Amino acid sequence: MKPITIKLVLVAFLLLFISSCVSKKEIIYFQNISEQLAQLDSVQNNFKIKPNDILSIVVSAYDPTVAKPFNLVLESTGGLLEQQQGYLTGLDGTINIPVLGKIKVAGLTRAELSDKLTKQISEFILDPIVTINIINFKVSVLGAVNSPGTFAVQGERLTLPEALSLAGDLSMYGKRNNILVLRETNGKKDYAYLDIRDAKIMDSEFYYLQQNDLIYVEPNNASIQSSGVTNATSTIVSIASLIITIIVVFIK
Repeated sequence: MKPITIKLVLVAFLLLFISSCVSKKEIIYFQNISEQLAQLDSVQNNFKIKPNDILSIVVSAYDPTVAKPFNLVLESTGGLLEQQQGYLTGLDGTINIPVLGKIKVAGLTRAELSDKLTKQISEFILDPIVTINIINFKVSVLGAVNSPGTFAVQGERLTLPEALSLAGDLSMYGKRNNILVLRETNGKKDYAYLDIRDAKIMDSEFYYLQQNDLIYVEPNNASIQSSGVTNATSTIVSIASLIITIIVVFIK
């Protein structure tokens, strides 16, 4: 092979390598995180109870018998079963608790509701303990992720990165700078587009997810263009191979 041919081949492969490389800034998450760490501890989780949330509310006390009237239990032919049911939050934001009646819960955090119920139940029994959990807390992750789906969440604290990890992280074809978080607040749809490469997303009210949030990862341009045919890298390789073959044939 002549020296000029070797040079042309090297140039072709160099161009191929450059065109297929992706900038590190396009991939790495939480860039400049050191600038945000000082503020991270001050970020508060603003999770609030909403209509259609199902709440597990367990009231306990030193004497379990006095707490029973405040707890929901399932009946059986053999007597009462110690199995807690859930309270469905109505569209008006209320639940109906034994003895206490209708209580407004929408808009409160778990801690706020626990304090509210503790004060009211204290009028009937001594030193009650009220434990509250969201039974049906779930989020959905769709789009260019490795394992899309709907995921049940334990507790009330879930961040966007944690939800993405439940879905197996973004695929290489997912846009990291344009992740949509769709949320319903007070009956109205709200949304935000977040750039997971930028550590400043920790300041967003959408960084901490809420019940029934939907996350959509948009596919990048390469994925869209290659859909149903082939990916961009394969196309470049084919073209480069053809060019190299032609050069070798005509310069021999």
